Amino acid sequence: MTPAPRLASSIDDPPGDGSVIDRLVAANRTYAAGFLDPGMGARPVLRVAVVACMDARIDLHAALGLELGDCHTVRNAGGVVTDDTIRSLTISQRALGTRSVILIHHTGCGLQTLTEEFRHELEMEVGQRPAWAVEAFRDVDQDVRQSMRRVRTSPFLPHTDDVRGFVFDVTTGLLREIDPGI
Repeated sequence: MTPAPRLASSIDDPPGDGSVIDRLVAANRTYAAGFLDPGMGARPVLRVAVVACMDARIDLHAALGLELGDCHTVRNAGGVVTDDTIRSLTISQRALGTRSVILIHHTGCGLQTLTEEFRHELEMEVGQRPAWAVEAFRDVDQDVRQSMRRVRTSPFLPHTDDVRGFVFDVTTGLLREIDPGI
């Protein structure tokens, strides 16, 4: 399979022809030209769901030694467990057979620099207050513990025995496990 062409690595790079999305679609055409259907179903082979931050510095599959089809991946700002995360995990477990959940926050997270004031600023700018919480935090370890508690206590999740939380160090690539303190 031919690798897709490398996209610009920063917003400071010249945009070239077309938008970033045009470049992504062109890269997909190159990818699809060599694509072979792996013939797998939607159920993750390892029966695990990974919840992690959307931070672009984290290549989850590489960091965890995962291959295509091994896991379900749920990413959001901070990797926090929100109602929508519970929704995705519930579908993952009840409809698609996952049994384990790994939660991954990371060092240097942007949510550590925000507060709920962010919502107020948005309201002032656009005239409507967002219905969602920012879920900002100061202590990454404590936020991992909170996320573990949210998963373990959800009435919608039948499989909460194998839930573990970690902090990924963006400078070393290592995971540090967080004691749930429960």
